[in-house]
Amino acid sequence: MRFLATERATLQRFMPGLDDDLARIPLADLERPGNPALALFKAAGGTGLLIPTEQGGDGATPLEAVRVQRAIGARSPSLGIATTMHHFSVASLAEAGLGDGWEWMLLEGIATGRLLVASGFAEGRSGAAILSPTLRAVPHGDGLRVTGSKKPCSLSRSMDLLTASVAVTGEDGRDRMAVVVVPVDSPGLEVRPFWNNFVLAGAESDEVVLKDVEVPGRLVVMTGNTADQQPDELQTSGFIWFELLVTATYLGAASALVEGVLEAGRADAVERAALAVEAEAAMAMLEGVARAVEAGERGPDVLARVLCVRYAVQDAIGRINRKAVELLGGMSYIGSGDAAYLTAACAGLMFHPPSRTHMSGQLCDHFAGRPLRVG
Repeated sequence: MRFLATERATLQRFMPGLDDDLARIPLADLERPGNPALALFKAAGGTGLLIPTEQGGDGATPLEAVRVQRAIGARSPSLGIATTMHHFSVASLAEAGLGDGWEWMLLEGIATGRLLVASGFAEGRSGAAILSPTLRAVPHGDGLRVTGSKKPCSLSRSMDLLTASVAVTGEDGRDRMAVVVVPVDSPGLEVRPFWNNFVLAGAESDEVVLKDVEVPGRLVVMTGNTADQQPDELQTSGFIWFELLVTATYLGAASALVEGVLEAGRADAVERAALAVEAEAAMAMLEGVARAVEAGERGPDVLARVLCVRYAVQDAIGRINRKAVELLGGMSYIGSGDAAYLTAACAGLMFHPPSRTHMSGQLCDHFAGRPLRVG
């Protein structure tokens, strides 16, 4: 079986023709702002990957999802990151439980309308807890009025909907967190330039600003206490999905380098095989934890396992990149910018929350029997 054959077959099953379409476009063109990749993804029906079949989606399993993301990441890291945010948002919506079954109608609309959903959930920021939202809200009618900004926010230019976590101050003065769904045409929503790096520019990671945006109650679900560093059930599930998908995407980008080495066939077979073994072993780790999630395992223990796999794959990607560039040789490096670009793109994994540095103490506490914290 050819390298990446399983992943590309899975992508073909869920999004027919997308891999072939992406393969025909130079990498540099796929990674630019305004590239055609997101339109191709929508046309192939990719927005419904994680939406249950009952709501018109594909109902992909976690294992199938990580295989799809590896295949996409190998063609376009920017598309992989952008679609990770969409799938993570959709998976969170599916578990959020909007009132009166509204989430099911919303999910059906996303699948049948091929809508793109951006993520405005809390992320790590200097001096702030990971679970602390950047958006704040006050009660307004049966819903909320939301103000603040999210930066970076992938899919900012192509999104149809924004999902976001917001801090809502209650009458007791304590903050609770809510999840809101905001249509892109809502008055008070604005997109501003933010991403200044050419690497992963195609993911459209600019700033989304909300000024007194009104969100009706049917598009709001109240969750946990923002002061609590222990993630609630919804946050834990969201972290698990995010880490699975984003890790698979970056492994896909590194796998594109491995594929280049295997196709060139110039390096010693022992070194070529070692490179492929490293990539496949990393994928096997990721598939293992995806199978556990598929079997229904959830909670802090699974999140800790997912984080361990993410950091191990992160290390493997670094080794893969260094060796692959060496084996491709200087003339390949000089003749095309693809290898240098993929290596730079893969570095992005270390910046996604929660970072290894941030989580080291928490993981040590967890393995000593204390509750897992991510704040």
